[in-house]
Amino acid sequence: MAHALGLDFGTTNTVMALSDSVGADSAGADRPGATHSIRFSSPAGTSDSMRTALSFMKDRQLGAGALKVEAGQAAIRAFIDNPGDCRFLQSIKTFAASALFQGTLIHARRFQFEDLMEVFLRRLEAYAGEGWPSGAKRIVAGRPVHFAGASPDPQLAITRYNEALSRFGFPEIHYVYEPVAAAFYFAQHLKQDATVLVADFGGGTTDYSLIRFETSAGKLSATPVGYSGVGIAGDQFDARIIEHLVAPEIGKGSQFKSFDKVLDVPSNYYTSFSRWNQLSVFKSSREYADLKSLVRQSLEPDKLELFIDLVEHDEGYPLYQAVSATKMALSSADEAEFRFAPLGRAGEKSVKRAEFEGWIAEDLARIEGALDEVLTTTNTPGTIDKVFLTGGTSFVPAVRRIFTDRFNANRIETGGELVSIAHGLALIGERDDIAQWVA
Repeated sequence: MAHALGLDFGTTNTVMALSDSVGADSAGADRPGATHSIRFSSPAGTSDSMRTALSFMKDRQLGAGALKVEAGQAAIRAFIDNPGDCRFLQSIKTFAASALFQGTLIHARRFQFEDLMEVFLRRLEAYAGEGWPSGAKRIVAGRPVHFAGASPDPQLAITRYNEALSRFGFPEIHYVYEPVAAAFYFAQHLKQDATVLVADFGGGTTDYSLIRFETSAGKLSATPVGYSGVGIAGDQFDARIIEHLVAPEIGKGSQFKSFDKVLDVPSNYYTSFSRWNQLSVFKSSREYADLKSLVRQSLEPDKLELFIDLVEHDEGYPLYQAVSATKMALSSADEAEFRFAPLGRAGEKSVKRAEFEGWIAEDLARIEGALDEVLTTTNTPGTIDKVFLTGGTSFVPAVRRIFTDRFNANRIETGGELVSIAHGLALIGERDDIAQWVA
């Protein structure tokens, strides 16, 4: 029977891992327990990770008012196959710490954050089938050092997590900083005592954890040295691409007439459009209704009409794909093509890596500032033995340079970008000293 379940509920992807009990070798020393990811079989196929996305559709076969729900790639497929009839949500984690988020209406039913989190995990439970650890004693969930959002409330986020997770009946619920879990996963392969800096780049947050790992009498111990983080990561980089390549084509910077005055179209419309998690909520918001009312007063109505068409036809996910493809290409090339057909010829543009790095310069400075914070407050820059980079945004060359400029290349390691946190959480969940690891 599985003892502990590790849950990496991510902004972009979610991974769950199980660990067998940590055993001992013939000399009585600890040896790492084996971990494995839970595999999910959905209508879209089988995978050991799930895109953190949900789709909702009315289904008469299920009864009046009932909704057919899918998660991950199956949700994406349902959304693409049923435009206009399917409500699609992704990056729901970014709402966790927001007091402003008081739920959203989906086909006339209101869902709070904890409801959305539960619905998502229930679909994963169904997709896992017999592989779901219903008998697990502990669930160990990851949490960022700093949640995403303008004014995040971490206690509110944990309260919402608790409400959702308690509905599954696990006897114990624990929370561990995501970079601490990644560090523990990495530490299983250390050959000697080391001070390890982990940089975890998620979709919504960048988190740092500095930990001293030592082995005494065959037992691995860890001493937390410091943490820091910032609510900026890959999603913000995506937003910068949209801000510069797409927003001007749909009216950003344009004006409208109000009586005898000429005013700028509010920029907050474009902030909502450029963030995946906000787009599905934006469509049913007062802001969107106000935007539609501006078309007749606009000095460039064609642009605002195009904006409205993109929202009405749920082009958010195709735009996400186009932006992600461009960002990924710029990780290995000095120039890449951005192609987004709904914009017509305006949706075909070349982007130089130098341009992209200029767009994200302010974000890079804040990411580096959080690194400075943990290094300065702990006074440890010269004592770090290993630097472990994890998360998809660590592949962005400008992000990687932050570390190669500070640390020797032989001290920097990568790997397990999708699974390191979940597997580290599962391993921590097996330990008797779990209290020293929890956030």
